Amino acid sequence: MQTKKIINDGNRAVDEMLEGVLAAHPNHLFAVPGSPRSIVAKSGPRPGKVGIVIGGGSGHEPTFLGYVGKGLADGCAVGNVFASPPPDPILECAKAVSGGAGVLFQYGNYAGDVMNFDMAAEMAAMDDIEVRTALTTDDVATSVKAKRRGVAGNFFVFKASGAAADKMLSLDEVERIARKANDQTFTMGVALAPCSLPQTRKPNFEIGGDEMEIGMGIHGEPGVQRSKLKTADEIVDAMLDRIFSEMAPSKGDKVAVLVNSLGSTPPMELYIMNRRVKRRLDDIGVGVHATWVGPYCTSLEMAGASVTLHRLDGELKEMLDHPCDCAMFRAG
Repeated sequence: MQTKKIINDGNRAVDEMLEGVLAAHPNHLFAVPGSPRSIVAKSGPRPGKVGIVIGGGSGHEPTFLGYVGKGLADGCAVGNVFASPPPDPILECAKAVSGGAGVLFQYGNYAGDVMNFDMAAEMAAMDDIEVRTALTTDDVATSVKAKRRGVAGNFFVFKASGAAADKMLSLDEVERIARKANDQTFTMGVALAPCSLPQTRKPNFEIGGDEMEIGMGIHGEPGVQRSKLKTADEIVDAMLDRIFSEMAPSKGDKVAVLVNSLGSTPPMELYIMNRRVKRRLDDIGVGVHATWVGPYCTSLEMAGASVTLHRLDGELKEMLDHPCDCAMFRAG
């Protein structure tokens, strides 16, 4: 049985979505002429400023293109659903946002993205654009850090580097802050039900009606534990135990929290989860500087959620609090 979607043609879904995004946010975004998958901020790129280019597959909105605007990313290369953008739109973004101070590429650690962004960086070098890369690797479900996926923690990593660039810091400094933010960002997810791609409208994995899977990736990659569905507190405890074992928080630490819907999990359930997150942090003496609850990095209509903790020092707190104004996100 096919799933129900409000679409016209699955093969046109991404392009029609982009047409609707640009119609909704004309004061924030435009597409590079001749490259409709290269989305650029109307304010943000400027002479002498490090350009920030992000990107990845569609289906995770508002990640990635929702975070393009002043004080955050300057451009976004848009791929097909759950697929990396090819090198050409990435290159066009780099050229559009380059202000002479270099460009930083940022994206989740997936093989296709790494390959295509690296190719675009080589192409940009031929146009005398210096490109650096900072990967997001926040998914603690994977034991080997170098192989970790970038998931909802992109939210905090992009925010830090975008602020650093908006402050007109050097490429070295923007890259350093991006890597620092990534090192202090920890995410764990849980899936309850699959999503379906617009082209197939068939579930992308199978899970029992009374089951859940801790640690599943945002494209349906296998998690670390499948079990019967548990209570919200039990689910959050399992996720935070895994995060704490990696993060090793100490009394007096400050964090920012993101409780993220993977698509169809509603705000009621997310706030119930956040209640438990706050209690667990209070119990160990960790302060919460700021909290975001909602769909910030989705997986189409997947049922489930993720919890991200972003440990702050003075510098990262300054970057987090720096104002930004994007199509789908504002702060400060």
